[in-house]
Amino acid sequence: MQALLRRGTSLFGSTPSGSPKESGGIDEFRKAPSPDVLFPKVDPAVDGEECLHDCASCTVKYPAKFDVDYEDELYGHVNGWATHLLVATGKTDWVRDVADEKGSLMEAIEKGGLVPSNGNLKLSASNMPVPDEYHHHEPGEQPTNVLILPAFTVVEQVTPALAPDLIKYFVSRAPTTTTPLGSIPEPLTETEGEEQQQQHQQHQQPAPVDISSLTPLRSRPCGHAAVILLCSQRTRDARCGQSAPLLRREFERHLRALELYRDLDDERPGGVGIYFISHVGGHKYAANVIIYRRRDFEWYCKENPGQDTLGKTTVEADEGAAQGIWLARVRPEDCENIVKYTVLQGKVVKPGLQLRGGFDRERGKISW
Repeated sequence: MQALLRRGTSLFGSTPSGSPKESGGIDEFRKAPSPDVLFPKVDPAVDGEECLHDCASCTVKYPAKFDVDYEDELYGHVNGWATHLLVATGKTDWVRDVADEKGSLMEAIEKGGLVPSNGNLKLSASNMPVPDEYHHHEPGEQPTNVLILPAFTVVEQVTPALAPDLIKYFVSRAPTTTTPLGSIPEPLTETEGEEQQQQHQQHQQPAPVDISSLTPLRSRPCGHAAVILLCSQRTRDARCGQSAPLLRREFERHLRALELYRDLDDERPGGVGIYFISHVGGHKYAANVIIYRRRDFEWYCKENPGQDTLGKTTVEADEGAAQGIWLARVRPEDCENIVKYTVLQGKVVKPGLQLRGGFDRERGKISW
């Protein structure tokens, strides 16, 4: 078990094959014409024969009448998005359109016509726990927390009245699905570190804008190395209400074996969170699973302190998610290999059958 954990940790931080690590960066993002081009596919010659086989120990099954469309071609039919905002509600199901949740942050954003300046926003209600203060206010005034992806940034105590600040100062300034990632720098020797510090002092850039006087909102990095998002909205499709708890059970089982599972209140850095979210589309291809993953499993250990837009000390290596991988037609017996190869390594096990789309910020690939 420990050997597998060490292998998984190492692979989680590895650079996917075909990355521009040696070339030093990405000039532009390109649409990947096929699933195999967007993300690496598992290869039994590299990954072992087990990558071709579903979980043998899985006893969880969907109901007998769980119908899924297997005829349509999945890949390339999702609309592109720049940022994804998960709103904590503490619930696993919502009214049909989450923007109709009276007094909610989702309502304030959607019906207030708030649009980020950096591209399309995907807005989801989630079962992330609400802060204690939420229960001490009337609807329409309740503060909650949000998770911005791919930035892996948590903004706390957001009320509907502060929705414009959230969009203007945090979402619009966040990295997007097409913000390139640079190569991972090699560790510096002591001499190289001193030289780099001297050069930095000589050519120091202007300090980032301090917005602490402009908004009461504050942010912090999300400690997860990856998140697995499962659509659970029964009011849009009963199959989502059935599939999400079953998939969650299997994902949790396999992540626990690797000591990577993080429950809703566990903020230890480096693990994997599992969240239920509202409707994402394509329910006839149930179950939909979206995975955001960092390229560096131990990003939080890096000793490169920087400053965020609020002047707080942060970790410069907190670059957010390198990949967003949107799967569908996922079944409980798929969960083991999705954890081993997709969450840990950024590879797709059944691209032709299950991959709907996504992005790779390190390799400059998108599906839209």
